[in-house]
Amino acid sequence: MTQIEQGWGAGPTARYETLAAPFRAVFARIRASAAERDLKRRLPHDELLWLKEAGFTTLRLPADRGGLGVTLPELFALLIELSEADTNVTNALRAHLGFTEDVLTSPFDGWRERWIPVIAARETVGSGFSETGEAKVGAFETTLEPDGEGFRLNGRKFYTTGSLFADWINFSAHSEGSLLQAVVSTTAEGVTIDDDWDGFGQALTASGTVRFAEVRVAAELVNPSPKRFRHAVAFFQLVHLASLAGIGRAAAKDVARLVRERRRVYSHGAAPRASADPQILQVVGGAHGAAYAAGAIVLKAAEAIQRVYDANRAGDTEAEETEAALADVEVNQAVTVVTNLILDATTTLFDALGASATSRTLGLDRYWRNARTIASHNPRIYRERTVGDFAVNGAAPPSIYRVGVASAAEEARIAAE
Repeated sequence: MTQIEQGWGAGPTARYETLAAPFRAVFARIRASAAERDLKRRLPHDELLWLKEAGFTTLRLPADRGGLGVTLPELFALLIELSEADTNVTNALRAHLGFTEDVLTSPFDGWRERWIPVIAARETVGSGFSETGEAKVGAFETTLEPDGEGFRLNGRKFYTTGSLFADWINFSAHSEGSLLQAVVSTTAEGVTIDDDWDGFGQALTASGTVRFAEVRVAAELVNPSPKRFRHAVAFFQLVHLASLAGIGRAAAKDVARLVRERRRVYSHGAAPRASADPQILQVVGGAHGAAYAAGAIVLKAAEAIQRVYDANRAGDTEAEETEAALADVEVNQAVTVVTNLILDATTTLFDALGASATSRTLGLDRYWRNARTIASHNPRIYRERTVGDFAVNGAAPPSIYRVGVASAAEEARIAAE
């Protein structure tokens, strides 16, 4: 069944239905056991393997380089559909998808040619950027020190989403006073990956700890650019919004199905069947409307990110910077709206059902838990402020987001204010 037939609207391009069709059987398999996986805390190793075998991890590569050459709006439309199946799987691939953007937009031919064949071979990349502990904002305690013809890597990362499932880890570290990006094999000696993420949502993303102890890193694995791709902030946040839109779709479908199947009614209800009760139908319709709006917003924002990518490929750095700032505005505008839509829908859906809907085996609670956890990344409370600053003062949103302990100088500045 097409998206149009389900009421979600057309895909972003005329070819989208043809593009999505081969993956939908995989999405259906992933969704079939999603509630059980969440209940039993079974990591989605098999599900990620199915996607790799189907070529999902190579989507953005050009067709003549082993991919499908999908546009960014097409990618995000597919991520909404995958997220309808299981947002844990989507977020386990988030770092890989971002690394692919890094490779495709790199100004260094050697770096692109080093990694495009690796991605085409369906190897995947996890995340090694975030740290907890005493690291200052914008700084890292992880070090990558020169050692002979290569480097020695030491440190500890957290929120390493997807790394447990991946072949490689893309990470950042300090090296002789400079900040570097590099890639290391997950099987390299001295690399330890722990599944110690204990969040109440997104529990199966393997967003735990990676430890590096005297790990040898070849010089060729150090990215010649210390910066990420220019649309990184917008891209990574939009993956979260696509996840939320997918949660909305899944929740809306589940509540509609359960209402359709429901036989028990309340004496003070408005009809002899739940499926005919106008108040219950209104709740179901509200959930569908929230999912529809969230998906439409995500795809519109994806168009803005595509403009950044197009400017990069055209070699127009001025246009790339301008379009990236505007893409950040569009995504920031979307964050609170999409988040509120889905958090509200995943709460009020229970109003259409009875107490039996809270059964753990149904797994309806995971929609809110996952949505709440996703919404806690890069807090939404700061997004509207940056949009307001743009609207009033013409200020571009931050192009980099960092988290850590404030420096002594920053603490003094805040105290003085």
